[in-house]
Amino acid sequence: MAEQNNQKGGQAKEQDLNQLLKVRREKLANLQEAGNDPFVITKYDQTHHTEEAKALYEAHEKEILGDRKAPDTTGLSEEEARSVIKEDYNERRAILDASPIHVSIAGRMLFKRVMGKASFCNIQDRDGRIQVYVARDAIGEEAYAEFKKSDIGDIYGVKGFLFRTMAGEISIHAEEILMLSKSLQILPEKFHGLTDTDMRYRQRYVDLIMNQESKEVFIKRSKILKEIRNFLADRDFMEVETPMLVSNAGGAAARPFETHYNALDEDVKLRISLELYLKRLIVGGLERVYEIGRVFRNEGVDTRHNPEFTLMELYQAYTDYEGMMELTESMFRYLAEKVCGTTKITYNGIEIDLGKPFERLTMNDAIKKYAGIDFDTVSSDEEAKALAKEKGIEYEERHTKGDIINLFFEEFCEENLIQPTFIMDHPLAISPLTKKKPSDPEKVERFELFINTWEMCNAYSELNDPIDQRERFAQQDANAAAGDDEAEHTDEDFLNALEIGMPPTGGIGYGIDRLVMLLTDSQAIRDVLLFPTMKSLDK
Repeated sequence: MAEQNNQKGGQAKEQDLNQLLKVRREKLANLQEAGNDPFVITKYDQTHHTEEAKALYEAHEKEILGDRKAPDTTGLSEEEARSVIKEDYNERRAILDASPIHVSIAGRMLFKRVMGKASFCNIQDRDGRIQVYVARDAIGEEAYAEFKKSDIGDIYGVKGFLFRTMAGEISIHAEEILMLSKSLQILPEKFHGLTDTDMRYRQRYVDLIMNQESKEVFIKRSKILKEIRNFLADRDFMEVETPMLVSNAGGAAARPFETHYNALDEDVKLRISLELYLKRLIVGGLERVYEIGRVFRNEGVDTRHNPEFTLMELYQAYTDYEGMMELTESMFRYLAEKVCGTTKITYNGIEIDLGKPFERLTMNDAIKKYAGIDFDTVSSDEEAKALAKEKGIEYEERHTKGDIINLFFEEFCEENLIQPTFIMDHPLAISPLTKKKPSDPEKVERFELFINTWEMCNAYSELNDPIDQRERFAQQDANAAAGDDEAEHTDEDFLNALEIGMPPTGGIGYGIDRLVMLLTDSQAIRDVLLFPTMKSLDK
Protein backbone atom coordinates (compact mmCIF):
# COMPACT_ATOMS: atom_id res chain seq x y z
CA MET A 1 0.00 0.00 0.00
CA ALA A 2 2.80 2.45 0.95
CA GLU A 3 4.57 1.65 -2.32
CA GLN A 4 1.38 2.28 -4.31
CA ASN A 5 0.88 5.61 -2.51
CA ASN A 6 4.47 6.63 -3.31
CA GLN A 7 3.95 5.76 -6.97
CA LYS A 8 0.71 7.74 -7.10
CA GLY A 9 2.42 10.67 -5.36
CA GLY A 10 5.27 10.56 -7.86
CA GLN A 11 2.87 10.46 -10.80
CA ALA A 12 0.91 13.41 -9.38
CA LYS A 13 4.06 15.47 -8.97
CA GLU A 14 5.12 14.67 -12.54
CA GLN A 15 1.68 15.72 -13.84
CA ASP A 16 1.87 18.96 -11.84
CA LEU A 17 5.34 19.65 -13.23
CA ASN A 18 4.25 18.97 -16.78
CA GLN A 19 1.31 21.33 -16.34
CA LEU A 20 3.58 24.09 -15.01
CA LEU A 21 5.96 23.65 -17.94
CA LYS A 22 3.00 23.77 -20.34
CA VAL A 23 1.80 27.03 -18.77
CA ARG A 24 5.21 28.63 -19.31
CA ARG A 25 5.18 27.71 -22.99
CA GLU A 26 1.66 29.10 -23.32
CA LYS A 27 2.84 32.38 -21.77
CA LEU A 28 5.66 32.55 -24.32
CA ALA A 29 3.21 31.89 -27.17
CA ASN A 30 0.96 34.70 -25.90
CA LEU A 31 3.90 37.10 -25.77
CA GLN A 32 4.86 36.19 -29.31
CA GLU A 33 1.31 36.60 -30.59
CA ALA A 34 1.17 40.05 -28.96
CA GLY A 35 4.39 41.08 -30.72
CA ASN A 36 6.46 40.93 -27.51
CA ASP A 37 8.68 37.94 -28.28
CA PRO A 38 11.63 38.28 -25.84
CA PHE A 39 13.85 36.10 -28.03
CA VAL A 40 14.01 38.68 -30.83
CA ILE A 41 15.82 41.15 -28.52
CA THR A 42 19.53 41.17 -29.42
CA LYS A 43 21.05 43.48 -26.80
CA TYR A 44 20.31 45.59 -23.74
CA ASP A 45 22.02 48.74 -22.46
CA GLN A 46 23.34 47.55 -19.09
CA THR A 47 24.99 50.53 -17.34
CA HIS A 48 25.69 48.94 -13.95
CA HIS A 49 25.83 45.64 -12.09
CA THR A 50 23.92 45.24 -8.83
CA GLU A 51 26.77 45.64 -6.35
CA GLU A 52 28.16 48.58 -8.30
CA ALA A 53 24.74 50.26 -8.19
CA LYS A 54 24.46 49.76 -4.42
CA ALA A 55 27.92 51.20 -3.83
CA LEU A 56 27.06 54.17 -6.05
CA TYR A 57 23.95 54.94 -4.01
CA GLU A 58 25.78 54.63 -0.69
CA ALA A 59 28.36 57.14 -1.94
CA HIS A 60 25.50 59.41 -3.09
CA GLU A 61 23.89 59.25 0.36
CA LYS A 62 27.16 60.12 2.06
CA GLU A 63 27.80 63.03 -0.27
CA ILE A 64 24.28 64.51 0.05
CA LEU A 65 23.40 63.69 3.66
CA GLY A 66 26.87 63.77 5.19
CA ASP A 67 26.84 62.43 8.76
CA ARG A 68 23.13 62.95 9.30
CA LYS A 69 22.10 60.72 12.18
CA ALA A 70 18.89 58.81 12.77
CA PRO A 71 16.32 60.68 14.90
CA ASP A 72 16.39 60.25 18.67
CA THR A 73 13.21 58.45 19.77
CA THR A 74 14.14 58.12 23.43
CA GLY A 75 11.08 58.53 25.68
CA LEU A 76 8.58 58.34 22.81
CA SER A 77 5.77 55.85 22.58
CA GLU A 78 5.97 53.16 19.91
CA GLU A 79 3.46 55.00 17.73
CA GLU A 80 5.24 58.35 18.17
CA ALA A 81 8.60 56.75 17.40
CA ARG A 82 7.23 55.24 14.18
CA SER A 83 5.87 58.63 13.17
CA VAL A 84 9.20 60.38 13.80
CA ILE A 85 11.13 57.69 11.92
CA LYS A 86 8.74 57.87 8.96
CA GLU A 87 8.98 61.64 8.83
CA ASP A 88 12.78 61.47 8.88
CA TYR A 89 12.72 58.82 6.12
CA ASN A 90 10.46 60.98 3.92
CA GLU A 91 12.76 63.97 4.41
CA ARG A 92 15.79 61.92 3.43
CA ARG A 93 14.00 60.51 0.37
CA ALA A 94 12.94 63.98 -0.74
CA ILE A 95 16.50 65.29 -0.47
CA LEU A 96 18.04 62.33 -2.28
CA ASP A 97 15.33 62.02 -4.95
CA ALA A 98 15.96 65.64 -5.91
CA SER A 99 19.18 64.41 -7.59
CA PRO A 100 18.35 60.80 -8.48
CA ILE A 101 20.87 58.15 -9.53
CA HIS A 102 19.59 56.42 -12.68
CA VAL A 103 20.78 52.92 -13.54
CA SER A 104 20.05 50.21 -16.07
CA ILE A 105 20.61 46.64 -14.89
CA ALA A 106 19.86 43.21 -16.33
CA GLY A 107 19.58 39.77 -14.77
CA ARG A 108 17.42 36.84 -13.71
CA MET A 109 14.33 37.31 -11.56
CA LEU A 110 14.56 35.02 -8.53
CA PHE A 111 11.75 36.42 -6.36
CA LYS A 112 8.46 38.21 -7.01
CA ARG A 113 5.75 39.53 -4.72
CA VAL A 114 2.67 41.07 -6.38
CA MET A 115 0.64 43.56 -4.32
CA GLY A 116 -2.12 45.05 -6.45
CA LYS A 117 -0.84 48.19 -8.14
CA ALA A 118 2.77 47.67 -7.05
CA SER A 119 5.09 44.70 -6.78
CA PHE A 120 8.58 43.81 -5.65
CA CYS A 121 11.04 41.44 -7.29
CA ASN A 122 14.71 40.53 -6.92
CA ILE A 123 17.01 40.61 -9.92
CA GLN A 124 20.27 38.63 -9.82
CA ASP A 125 23.20 39.39 -12.11
CA ARG A 126 26.87 38.40 -12.15
CA ASP A 127 27.68 40.28 -8.94
CA GLY A 128 24.65 39.76 -6.71
CA ARG A 129 21.00 40.66 -6.21
CA ILE A 130 19.02 43.88 -5.93
CA GLN A 131 15.40 44.54 -5.08
CA VAL A 132 13.23 46.23 -7.70
CA TYR A 133 10.03 48.17 -6.95
CA VAL A 134 7.62 47.82 -9.88
CA ALA A 135 4.60 50.17 -9.82
CA ARG A 136 1.83 50.22 -12.43
CA ASP A 137 1.76 54.02 -12.53
CA ALA A 138 5.51 54.17 -13.19
CA ILE A 139 5.84 51.60 -16.00
CA GLY A 140 2.35 51.71 -17.54
CA GLU A 141 -0.69 49.51 -17.24
CA GLU A 142 0.09 47.17 -20.17
CA ALA A 143 3.71 46.59 -19.10
CA TYR A 144 2.60 45.99 -15.51
CA ALA A 145 -0.01 43.46 -16.59
CA GLU A 146 2.67 41.54 -18.50
CA PHE A 147 5.08 41.71 -15.57
CA LYS A 148 2.50 40.17 -13.24
CA LYS A 149 2.38 37.13 -15.55
CA SER A 150 6.17 36.65 -15.36
CA ASP A 151 7.81 33.58 -13.83
CA ILE A 152 10.75 33.01 -11.51
CA GLY A 153 13.76 32.49 -13.75
CA ASP A 154 12.77 35.02 -16.44
CA ILE A 155 15.51 37.44 -17.43
CA TYR A 156 14.72 41.14 -17.28
CA GLY A 157 16.24 44.49 -18.07
CA VAL A 158 15.34 47.24 -15.59
CA LYS A 159 15.78 51.00 -15.92
CA GLY A 160 15.03 53.27 -13.00
CA PHE A 161 16.44 55.26 -10.11
CA LEU A 162 17.95 54.07 -6.85
CA PHE A 163 16.39 54.59 -3.42
CA ARG A 164 16.51 53.06 0.03
CA THR A 165 13.35 51.53 1.51
CA MET A 166 12.22 52.25 5.04
CA ALA A 167 13.55 48.81 5.93
CA GLY A 168 16.98 50.04 4.81
CA GLU A 169 17.34 48.03 1.59
CA ILE A 170 18.83 49.78 -1.45
CA SER A 171 16.42 49.18 -4.33
CA ILE A 172 15.55 50.32 -7.85
CA HIS A 173 12.33 52.20 -8.55
CA ALA A 174 11.57 50.82 -12.01
CA GLU A 175 10.66 53.28 -14.76
CA GLU A 176 10.92 50.67 -17.47
CA ILE A 177 11.05 46.86 -17.24
CA LEU A 178 11.55 44.59 -20.21
CA MET A 179 11.61 40.79 -20.48
CA LEU A 180 14.80 39.78 -22.29
CA SER A 181 14.42 36.00 -22.14
CA LYS A 182 11.64 33.64 -21.07
CA SER A 183 12.57 30.76 -18.77
CA LEU A 184 10.75 27.60 -19.87
CA GLN A 185 12.09 25.42 -17.05
CA ILE A 186 11.46 25.60 -13.31
CA LEU A 187 14.27 26.50 -10.92
CA PRO A 188 14.53 24.91 -7.46
CA GLU A 189 12.86 27.11 -4.87
CA LYS A 190 15.90 26.76 -2.61
CA PHE A 191 19.30 25.32 -3.39
CA HIS A 192 19.21 22.89 -0.47
CA GLY A 193 16.09 21.43 -2.06
CA LEU A 194 18.34 20.07 -4.82
CA THR A 195 19.16 16.90 -2.91
CA ASP A 196 20.90 15.06 -5.78
CA THR A 197 24.45 16.42 -5.53
CA ASP A 198 25.29 14.99 -8.97
CA MET A 199 22.82 17.50 -10.41
CA ARG A 200 25.05 20.35 -9.25
CA TYR A 201 27.82 19.01 -11.47
CA ARG A 202 25.65 17.89 -14.39
CA GLN A 203 23.69 21.16 -14.49
CA ARG A 204 26.32 23.62 -13.34
CA TYR A 205 24.26 26.46 -14.83
CA VAL A 206 21.52 25.79 -12.23
CA ASP A 207 24.12 25.47 -9.47
CA LEU A 208 25.59 28.87 -10.39
CA ILE A 209 22.16 30.51 -10.37
CA MET A 210 21.03 29.08 -7.05
CA ASN A 211 24.27 28.84 -5.07
CA GLN A 212 26.28 32.01 -4.53
CA GLU A 213 29.06 30.05 -2.78
CA SER A 214 29.58 27.95 -5.88
CA LYS A 215 29.80 31.05 -8.03
CA GLU A 216 32.34 32.58 -5.64
CA VAL A 217 34.61 29.52 -6.03
CA PHE A 218 34.82 30.01 -9.77
CA ILE A 219 35.29 33.76 -9.47
CA LYS A 220 38.18 33.02 -7.11
CA ARG A 221 39.55 30.39 -9.51
CA SER A 222 39.70 33.02 -12.24
CA LYS A 223 41.48 35.40 -9.86
CA ILE A 224 44.03 32.70 -8.95
CA LEU A 225 44.90 32.20 -12.63
CA LYS A 226 45.13 35.95 -13.15
CA GLU A 227 47.49 36.37 -10.19
CA ILE A 228 49.65 33.42 -11.30
CA ARG A 229 50.12 35.17 -14.63
CA ASN A 230 50.89 38.47 -12.87
CA PHE A 231 53.47 36.78 -10.63
CA LEU A 232 55.23 35.08 -13.54
CA ALA A 233 55.11 38.20 -15.71
CA ASP A 234 56.97 40.06 -12.96
CA ARG A 235 59.64 37.34 -13.20
CA ASP A 236 59.91 37.75 -16.97
CA PHE A 237 58.25 34.45 -17.93
CA MET A 238 56.63 34.04 -21.34
CA GLU A 239 53.29 32.24 -21.68
CA VAL A 240 53.15 29.77 -24.58
CA GLU A 241 50.93 27.06 -26.06
CA THR A 242 51.97 23.54 -27.08
CA PRO A 243 50.17 20.66 -28.87
CA MET A 244 47.40 18.66 -27.23
CA LEU A 245 47.37 15.90 -29.86
CA VAL A 246 50.74 14.17 -29.86
CA SER A 247 52.30 11.02 -31.26
CA ASN A 248 54.21 10.34 -28.03
CA ALA A 249 52.48 11.28 -24.78
CA GLY A 250 55.47 11.73 -22.48
CA GLY A 251 56.52 13.78 -19.49
CA ALA A 252 54.60 11.88 -16.81
CA ALA A 253 53.76 8.40 -15.56
CA ALA A 254 50.16 8.06 -16.74
CA ARG A 255 47.99 6.15 -19.22
CA PRO A 256 46.98 8.37 -22.17
CA PHE A 257 43.73 8.58 -24.12
CA GLU A 258 44.22 7.40 -27.70
CA THR A 259 42.46 8.51 -30.88
CA HIS A 260 42.97 8.50 -34.65
CA TYR A 261 43.84 11.46 -36.85
CA ASN A 262 41.89 10.79 -40.06
CA ALA A 263 43.56 13.44 -42.22
CA LEU A 264 47.03 11.99 -41.55
CA ASP A 265 45.85 8.40 -41.04
CA GLU A 266 47.86 8.26 -37.81
CA ASP A 267 47.10 7.13 -34.28
CA VAL A 268 47.66 9.98 -31.81
CA LYS A 269 47.25 10.56 -28.10
CA LEU A 270 45.97 13.35 -25.92
CA ARG A 271 48.83 14.86 -23.95
CA ILE A 272 49.39 13.78 -20.36
CA SER A 273 51.94 16.50 -19.64
CA LEU A 274 53.34 19.77 -21.03
CA GLU A 275 56.97 18.98 -20.32
CA LEU A 276 58.72 17.78 -23.45
CA TYR A 277 57.50 20.53 -25.77
CA LEU A 278 58.26 23.27 -23.23
CA LYS A 279 61.82 21.93 -22.91
CA ARG A 280 62.15 22.15 -26.69
CA LEU A 281 61.46 25.88 -26.30
CA ILE A 282 64.23 26.16 -23.71
CA VAL A 283 66.52 24.56 -26.30
CA GLY A 284 65.28 27.20 -28.74
CA GLY A 285 66.50 29.94 -26.40
CA LEU A 286 63.26 31.28 -24.87
CA GLU A 287 64.81 30.75 -21.38
CA ARG A 288 61.67 31.31 -19.26
CA VAL A 289 58.41 29.74 -20.46
CA TYR A 290 55.20 28.45 -18.95
CA GLU A 291 51.88 27.03 -20.07
CA ILE A 292 48.54 26.68 -18.31
CA GLY A 293 46.48 24.07 -20.11
CA ARG A 294 44.36 20.97 -20.04
CA VAL A 295 45.98 17.55 -19.89
CA PHE A 296 44.27 14.17 -20.10
CA ARG A 297 45.01 10.99 -18.16
CA ASN A 298 43.00 7.82 -18.68
CA GLU A 299 42.61 6.94 -15.04
CA GLY A 300 40.02 6.92 -12.26
CA VAL A 301 37.84 9.65 -10.79
CA ASP A 302 37.84 10.54 -7.09
CA THR A 303 37.76 13.61 -4.84
CA ARG A 304 41.21 14.74 -6.07
CA HIS A 305 41.38 13.29 -9.60
CA ASN A 306 39.57 14.06 -12.84
CA PRO A 307 40.69 12.55 -16.17
CA GLU A 308 40.74 16.05 -17.71
CA PHE A 309 42.44 18.63 -15.52
CA THR A 310 44.42 21.86 -15.61
CA LEU A 311 48.18 21.71 -15.31
CA MET A 312 50.73 24.50 -15.26
CA GLU A 313 54.33 23.77 -16.11
CA LEU A 314 57.18 26.27 -16.23
CA TYR A 315 60.84 26.00 -17.17
CA GLN A 316 63.65 28.41 -16.41
CA ALA A 317 67.11 28.16 -17.93
CA TYR A 318 70.24 28.53 -15.80
CA THR A 319 68.66 27.50 -12.52
CA ASP A 320 67.97 24.22 -10.69
CA TYR A 321 65.48 22.66 -8.30
CA GLU A 322 66.61 25.01 -5.53
CA GLY A 323 65.53 27.90 -7.75
CA MET A 324 62.19 26.18 -8.30
CA MET A 325 61.72 25.82 -4.52
CA GLU A 326 62.25 29.54 -4.02
CA LEU A 327 59.85 30.38 -6.86
CA THR A 328 57.18 27.99 -5.57
CA GLU A 329 57.30 29.17 -1.97
CA SER A 330 57.15 32.81 -3.10
CA MET A 331 54.28 32.16 -5.51
CA PHE A 332 52.11 30.25 -2.99
CA ARG A 333 52.62 33.02 -0.44
CA TYR A 334 51.82 35.67 -3.05
CA LEU A 335 48.63 33.88 -4.16
CA ALA A 336 47.38 33.45 -0.60
CA GLU A 337 47.84 37.16 0.11
CA LYS A 338 46.26 38.30 -3.17
CA VAL A 339 43.35 35.87 -3.25
CA CYS A 340 42.63 35.15 0.44
CA GLY A 341 44.04 38.31 2.01
CA THR A 342 46.24 36.32 4.39
CA THR A 343 49.01 33.72 4.36
CA LYS A 344 47.17 31.75 7.06
CA ILE A 345 44.43 29.86 5.29
CA THR A 346 41.97 27.30 6.62
CA TYR A 347 41.18 24.04 4.90
CA ASN A 348 38.52 21.75 6.35
CA GLY A 349 38.93 23.44 9.74
CA ILE A 350 42.74 23.13 9.82
CA GLU A 351 44.91 26.25 9.70
CA ILE A 352 47.73 26.08 7.16
CA ASP A 353 50.48 28.67 7.43
CA LEU A 354 51.93 29.64 4.06
CA GLY A 355 53.80 32.55 5.63
CA LYS A 356 56.43 30.47 7.43
CA PRO A 357 59.44 29.03 5.59
CA PHE A 358 58.37 25.69 4.11
CA GLU A 359 59.88 22.61 5.76
CA ARG A 360 62.39 20.61 3.71
CA LEU A 361 62.88 16.84 4.05
CA THR A 362 64.56 14.31 1.79
CA MET A 363 62.33 11.40 0.85
CA ASN A 364 64.56 9.00 2.79
CA ASP A 365 64.53 11.27 5.87
CA ALA A 366 60.72 11.45 5.71
CA ILE A 367 60.49 7.64 5.63
CA LYS A 368 62.95 7.43 8.51
CA LYS A 369 60.86 9.95 10.47
CA TYR A 370 57.43 8.36 9.88
CA ALA A 371 58.22 4.66 9.23
CA GLY A 372 61.43 4.20 11.22
CA ILE A 373 63.38 2.75 8.27
CA ASP A 374 66.61 4.23 6.91
CA PHE A 375 66.81 3.39 3.21
CA ASP A 376 70.24 5.03 3.01
CA THR A 377 71.51 1.85 4.68
CA VAL A 378 69.64 -0.50 2.29
CA SER A 379 72.01 -1.68 -0.41
CA SER A 380 69.99 -3.91 -2.74
CA ASP A 381 66.62 -4.44 -4.40
CA GLU A 382 66.21 -7.73 -2.55
CA GLU A 383 66.74 -6.09 0.83
CA ALA A 384 64.20 -3.40 -0.05
CA LYS A 385 61.63 -6.01 -1.09
CA ALA A 386 62.19 -7.91 2.15
CA LEU A 387 61.39 -4.73 4.10
CA ALA A 388 58.27 -4.24 1.99
CA LYS A 389 57.08 -7.76 2.81
CA GLU A 390 57.77 -7.16 6.48
CA LYS A 391 55.66 -3.97 6.47
CA GLY A 392 52.86 -5.37 4.28
CA ILE A 393 53.69 -3.14 1.30
CA GLU A 394 52.51 -4.66 -1.99
CA TYR A 395 54.95 -4.43 -4.90
CA GLU A 396 55.59 -5.96 -8.32
CA GLU A 397 58.53 -8.23 -9.14
CA ARG A 398 59.95 -5.69 -11.59
CA HIS A 399 60.18 -3.04 -8.86
CA THR A 400 63.60 -1.85 -7.74
CA LYS A 401 64.77 -0.32 -4.49
CA GLY A 402 63.77 3.10 -5.81
CA ASP A 403 60.21 1.96 -6.50
CA ILE A 404 59.99 0.42 -3.01
CA ILE A 405 61.17 3.69 -1.44
CA ASN A 406 58.36 5.51 -3.23
CA LEU A 407 55.79 2.93 -2.05
CA PHE A 408 56.98 3.37 1.55
CA PHE A 409 56.70 7.13 1.23
CA GLU A 410 53.14 6.93 -0.06
CA GLU A 411 52.11 4.47 2.66
CA PHE A 412 53.70 6.06 5.74
CA CYS A 413 54.53 9.71 5.02
CA GLU A 414 51.99 11.54 2.87
CA GLU A 415 49.22 11.48 5.48
CA ASN A 416 51.46 13.39 7.91
CA LEU A 417 52.36 16.26 5.59
CA ILE A 418 49.79 18.91 6.53
CA GLN A 419 51.90 22.06 6.69
CA PRO A 420 53.86 23.03 3.53
CA THR A 421 56.75 20.58 3.11
CA PHE A 422 59.22 20.10 0.27
CA ILE A 423 60.05 16.38 -0.15
CA MET A 424 63.39 16.23 -1.97
CA ASP A 425 65.94 13.93 -3.56
CA HIS A 426 63.81 11.14 -5.01
CA PRO A 427 65.17 7.79 -6.23
CA LEU A 428 66.58 7.72 -9.76
CA ALA A 429 64.28 4.80 -10.69
CA ILE A 430 61.10 6.91 -10.48
CA SER A 431 62.54 10.07 -12.08
CA PRO A 432 63.44 9.41 -15.74
CA LEU A 433 63.69 13.10 -16.76
CA THR A 434 65.71 14.42 -13.82
CA LYS A 435 69.39 15.18 -13.19
CA LYS A 436 71.26 12.91 -10.81
CA LYS A 437 72.63 14.35 -7.59
CA PRO A 438 76.41 14.69 -8.07
CA SER A 439 76.94 13.52 -4.49
CA ASP A 440 74.65 10.47 -4.78
CA PRO A 441 73.92 9.07 -8.28
CA GLU A 442 71.09 6.84 -6.96
CA LYS A 443 69.08 10.00 -6.25
CA VAL A 444 67.98 12.93 -8.36
CA GLU A 445 67.54 16.67 -7.86
CA ARG A 446 63.78 16.60 -7.56
CA PHE A 447 61.16 17.78 -5.10
CA GLU A 448 57.44 17.57 -4.53
CA LEU A 449 55.54 20.11 -2.43
CA PHE A 450 53.00 18.58 -0.04
CA ILE A 451 50.27 20.59 1.68
CA ASN A 452 47.25 19.10 3.46
CA THR A 453 48.67 15.61 2.58
CA TRP A 454 48.35 16.44 -1.14
CA GLU A 455 51.09 16.62 -3.73
CA MET A 456 50.80 20.20 -4.99
CA CYS A 457 53.67 20.24 -7.49
CA ASN A 458 56.59 18.24 -8.87
CA ALA A 459 59.92 19.82 -9.83
CA TYR A 460 63.34 18.86 -11.18
CA SER A 461 66.75 20.00 -12.08
CA GLU A 462 66.05 18.94 -15.64
CA LEU A 463 68.13 16.23 -17.29
CA ASN A 464 69.93 17.82 -20.23
CA ASP A 465 72.41 15.04 -21.03
CA PRO A 466 71.06 13.38 -24.24
CA ILE A 467 73.12 10.21 -23.76
CA ASP A 468 71.86 9.69 -20.21
CA GLN A 469 68.31 10.56 -21.33
CA ARG A 470 68.44 7.93 -24.11
CA GLU A 471 69.49 5.27 -21.60
CA ARG A 472 66.65 6.20 -19.27
CA PHE A 473 64.13 6.13 -22.12
CA ALA A 474 65.40 2.63 -22.97
CA GLN A 475 64.70 1.53 -19.40
CA GLN A 476 61.21 3.03 -19.65
CA ASP A 477 60.63 1.12 -22.90
CA ALA A 478 61.65 -2.04 -21.08
CA ASN A 479 59.23 -1.24 -18.25
CA ALA A 480 56.44 -0.76 -20.80
CA ALA A 481 57.28 -4.12 -22.38
CA ALA A 482 57.10 -5.68 -18.91
CA GLY A 483 53.55 -4.42 -18.45
CA ASP A 484 53.89 -0.89 -17.08
CA ASP A 485 51.06 1.03 -18.83
CA GLU A 486 52.29 4.32 -17.36
CA ALA A 487 55.91 4.09 -18.54
CA GLU A 488 57.51 6.75 -20.73
CA HIS A 489 58.54 5.93 -24.32
CA THR A 490 61.56 7.03 -26.30
CA ASP A 491 60.94 10.38 -28.00
CA GLU A 492 63.49 10.73 -30.79
CA ASP A 493 62.67 14.34 -31.62
CA PHE A 494 63.07 15.33 -27.98
CA LEU A 495 66.42 13.53 -27.87
CA ASN A 496 67.45 15.41 -31.02
CA ALA A 497 66.56 18.68 -29.26
CA LEU A 498 68.75 17.70 -26.30
CA GLU A 499 71.59 16.90 -28.71
CA ILE A 500 71.28 20.42 -30.11
CA GLY A 501 71.93 21.48 -26.51
CA MET A 502 69.76 22.47 -23.57
CA PRO A 503 71.20 24.72 -20.84
CA PRO A 504 70.96 23.81 -17.14
CA THR A 505 67.26 24.21 -16.41
CA GLY A 506 64.83 24.06 -13.52
CA GLY A 507 61.29 22.90 -14.26
CA ILE A 508 58.08 22.38 -12.32
CA GLY A 509 54.47 21.28 -12.76
CA TYR A 510 51.52 22.46 -10.64
CA GLY A 511 48.06 20.90 -10.39
CA ILE A 512 45.92 24.03 -10.71
CA ASP A 513 42.71 22.32 -9.61
CA ARG A 514 44.21 21.18 -6.30
CA LEU A 515 45.62 24.66 -5.76
CA VAL A 516 42.12 26.10 -6.26
CA MET A 517 40.68 23.48 -3.88
CA LEU A 518 43.18 24.54 -1.23
CA LEU A 519 42.59 28.28 -1.57
CA THR A 520 38.78 27.97 -1.72
CA ASP A 521 38.38 25.30 1.00
CA SER A 522 36.65 23.00 -1.50
CA GLN A 523 36.31 19.36 -0.54
CA ALA A 524 36.28 17.75 -4.00
CA ILE A 525 37.89 18.47 -7.35
CA ARG A 526 34.41 18.49 -8.92
CA ASP A 527 33.64 21.58 -6.84
CA VAL A 528 36.34 23.58 -8.66
CA LEU A 529 35.73 22.27 -12.19
CA LEU A 530 32.88 23.99 -14.00
CA PHE A 531 32.13 20.84 -15.97
CA PRO A 532 33.68 17.77 -14.30
CA THR A 533 33.75 14.37 -15.97
CA MET A 534 30.48 12.54 -15.28
CA LYS A 535 29.21 9.15 -16.33
CA SER A 536 26.53 9.44 -18.99
CA LEU A 537 22.97 9.12 -17.67
CA ASP A 538 22.27 6.80 -20.59
CA LYS A 539 24.71 4.17 -19.23
